[in-house]
Amino acid sequence: MPREHFGTEHQFLGREEILSYEEISAIAGSMLPLGVQKLRLTGGEPLMRKDIALLVEMLRGLDENVDIALTTNGVLLKQHATALKAAGLNRVTVSLDALDQDLFQKMGDTTHTPNQVIEGIDHALEVGLLVKVNTVVQRGLNESEIAPIAALCFERSITPRFIEFMDVGTTNQWNLDSVVSGDEMRGLLSRSFGPLSRVQSEHPSDVAKRWQTEKGDKVGFIQSVTNPFCGDCSRARISANGSLYTCLFATEGHDVRALVRFGAEPLDLQDAIRSIWQGRKDRYSEERTTEQSLQQKVEMSFIGG
Repeated sequence: MPREHFGTEHQFLGREEILSYEEISAIAGSMLPLGVQKLRLTGGEPLMRKDIALLVEMLRGLDENVDIALTTNGVLLKQHATALKAAGLNRVTVSLDALDQDLFQKMGDTTHTPNQVIEGIDHALEVGLLVKVNTVVQRGLNESEIAPIAALCFERSITPRFIEFMDVGTTNQWNLDSVVSGDEMRGLLSRSFGPLSRVQSEHPSDVAKRWQTEKGDKVGFIQSVTNPFCGDCSRARISANGSLYTCLFATEGHDVRALVRFGAEPLDLQDAIRSIWQGRKDRYSEERTTEQSLQQKVEMSFIGG
């Protein structure tokens, strides 16, 4: 999380305010009958949570067929990959914005290195986890990293996904000048790998639109700025303190922690969550130029990507 906003004096949530693994499992279990097919653990950095493989094991126990994924910065992935796979994790998405070490450390405000992330990726592949790589592209910073990251992924049969830089919460100051569009990214890639052709999406709610090289290497683009996909969004987010958010750019959440702690039955949770979902009107990516878009948004480090 950004050091200037979450410094040494920042008061983080107390343990009693954070959902226990049992509470997370109860909420997830109540949502599965509503049509949920994928559970993703994100953050912040989920591998910082103690015994994270235990949570994966509990979620796997809910349904042997549900797709369980985890998003990580990859620094601790080598350490945890074996246990996560054994617990029932299907795949990981690794954030990697640069291979150049100085640029990597500048963008991540970190002393870690891209080699640590790459070692984590390789170990995840070795133990049988499916891997995707996400790269947020900012103009004037890491456009030059697009082709090298794609090459690293293609060598490992990984689909890299390049994401248009977007405003989230109040930490990032929205500036259109920082956006490298999907069209521009494809142009940069075509110079190194030849023409790209569009690949049919597997599902309308897929946020990444896939293209492929003439050799068949696939690459995804998430264009929430130049091509918003609010109408096809099917994602709900549960924060660490038990609020349900119906949009990545939401201004407020809905407290489901209280329902769990007051002993709500699974059917009660289902009814509450169904009502929240059916009443949603979020279209932030389509409304970012309106007065509503000026309202304070929840931080991505609070509810994940």
